[in-house]
Order: sequence, then structure tokens, then C-alpha cells
Amino acid sequence: MEANIKLGRIWGIPIGLHTSWFLVFILLTWSLITGYFPEEYRQLSIAWYIVLGVITSLLFFASVLGHELGHSYIALRNQIPVNGITLFIFGGVAQIGQEPRSAGAEFRIAIAGPIVSFALAGLFGLVWVLDRRIPVLAAPSLYLMRINLLLALFNMIPGFPLDGGRVLRAFVWWLGKDFRRATRMATFSGQLIAFSFLAFGVFTLVRGEFLNGLWLVFIGWFLQNAAASAYAQTNMQYTLQDVTVQQVMAQDYVVVTGLTPVSRVVDEKILDGGQSYFIVQDNDHVRGMVSLKDISEIPKTKWRFTTIEQAMVPVSRLKTVPPDMDLMTALRIMDNGNLSQLAVMVEGKLVGVLTREQVSRYLRMRAELRV
Repeated sequence: MEANIKLGRIWGIPIGLHTSWFLVFILLTWSLITGYFPEEYRQLSIAWYIVLGVITSLLFFASVLGHELGHSYIALRNQIPVNGITLFIFGGVAQIGQEPRSAGAEFRIAIAGPIVSFALAGLFGLVWVLDRRIPVLAAPSLYLMRINLLLALFNMIPGFPLDGGRVLRAFVWWLGKDFRRATRMATFSGQLIAFSFLAFGVFTLVRGEFLNGLWLVFIGWFLQNAAASAYAQTNMQYTLQDVTVQQVMAQDYVVVTGLTPVSRVVDEKILDGGQSYFIVQDNDHVRGMVSLKDISEIPKTKWRFTTIEQAMVPVSRLKTVPPDMDLMTALRIMDNGNLSQLAVMVEGKLVGVLTREQVSRYLRMRAELRV
């Protein structure tokens, strides 16, 4: 879940919004203005409902951010990188850079988020006790107490990828010392819960509660996809745990010269040859690499007048890996840099190229051979 809008950094972690966040922000604010506040606090004016609706929605998402920062802080304390935090339609997600190295670390990271939400529920509850006689202050504090408590309880449902599912995985991992089996159990539980949401959502739709039913279906669909993706990710890690870059990289890459026009490469190498990246080389000297992404950033009208040298990423700026690096580390470098390929180099000499397609092909081969 990539952020479309960058908000800044906390502890070096990029914080951002996905465009879907605006939809849920508008829906939540609208429901507060037209439903919750008028029913709970009839004495307030419409102007107050609008002001309180916007402020309460913003504080709710600040609470969601606090929940994700709880996960992130403990991850950083355990030397696990956090690539970013994104707020989106279903709340928020902290993009942890790698799996925890122990069941204890998994438990601490997983439980930190709900602890923050329980603490916020207690804090807003205390505020409500102090300001309950003042409607304009009591309205948001009571709602935020309830919603943070609900957020903590929902996340503690024992199904992956919810925090409760990660706690379950940590417990099974600790008992059996088998990370893969623990993940399988947690994701199976997560899929059962996801299908329960889907079934209840369909039932709610049939009863005529369209919006509630549709929301439950969306939540079930999201949880099911996330659980399935988590299990696939774990299987991939298990398959690639002893594999190095050298075993998968390609050594028969396509070479073009720096003065070749981009239009010629597109016509002859991409459209006719199906190539997705090229090594730029002049007189046996590697100058850089150019990919479809690099070419797509150049306006089509300028392809005839732009050389590959102008479009390429020079060697000095290339993300490179050594051939003896383990493949999972190389894949994390790709993910962090949003790259489709990496140059494999030894002492400044290009020895191969690693691409996502090659990794996928290798995984399919291992699956067919059941290795």
C-alpha cells in the first residue's frame, strides 16, 4: 500500500496518505455530522456538528497513526527497518522491512499497536470524565474513547494479518519453533475470519442494509487477500532461504550503445524483441542501465531526439548487489527502491542482472519440481 501523498517523517519513517484515505475520511466525517452527533447531542447547532465532525475524524486518524507508530517503534528497537506508514481506506499499515527474527520480537511488535489504542481509549475516557458536562468537548472525547477501544479489540481478533493473528503466530512459533507452520496456522485463521466477514456482509446486504453490508464485504475481501499474500510471502521466503543472487541472475543481457536513439531501441528491442531492460556499453565499458520505467518517463515525442545515454541510469547511481548475496536480501533492496532489476557486480565489473521475472521463473521451477 504505497502512499500517494507524503506528509513527513517520524523517527525517520516516511508517513503518507493513500488516495483511498480521502474517501473514508469524508464518509466518517459525514456520518458524524449527520448521524452520531445529532443523535447524541441534540442541543448543538449544525455549525458545531461540522466543526466537531472534522476535528474528530482527524483525531481518529491521528489515533490510527499512533497505533502504527507503536508497531514501528518496537520494530526499530528490534533492529527491524520500517519502510513507511500509510493511512488508507481500512485504517493504516506500517510497512515492516523484514520478518521478526524471533517469536518474542514478533509478539512485542504485534502487541504494541493495540496497547497504544487501549492507552488512547483510556486517555480520551479520562478527558470525557473531566469534560462530560461541556457538550462540545464531551462529544469528540466520548467518540474517540469508543473508537480507539473498538480499534484495539478489532485488531486483537486472532487472524492474520490483524495484530491478534500476529500474536497467535508468535505463540505457535514459540511453542513449536517452526515459523512456517505458525504462519500457516495464523493465515488459515485469518482466512476463516475473512470469510466470516464476507458471509455476514452478504447477509447484511440481503437484509437491506446496503452500506453496512458493503463495508463488511470490503473488510472481508481485504483480510482474505492480505492473509493469502502473507502465506505466499512466507512460502517464498522458505523456498529462497538458501538461494543466492548468482543462482538466479541472468548473464546473457542485451547490450546497446549510448548513442542509440530511444525510438530505435523501442522499435527493435522492446516492441519486436520483448526486452525490458538494457545494459548501456561502449567499447566494452559498462556505462549504465536503462529500463522501461526510465524510457516511459521521456515524452514519446522526444524519443527520436533522445539517446539511450541521456535516458540511462549511470553506473555510479545504479543499485548493485554482489553475486553471493542471499536472494531475499536482494528482493528487499528491490522493494525498498521500487526496482524491477538490479545490476550484479564484483569489484566494479558487471557479472549479471537480477530481475523480478527471473525470481518468479525460479519459484515456478521449484514449485514444479517440488524442491
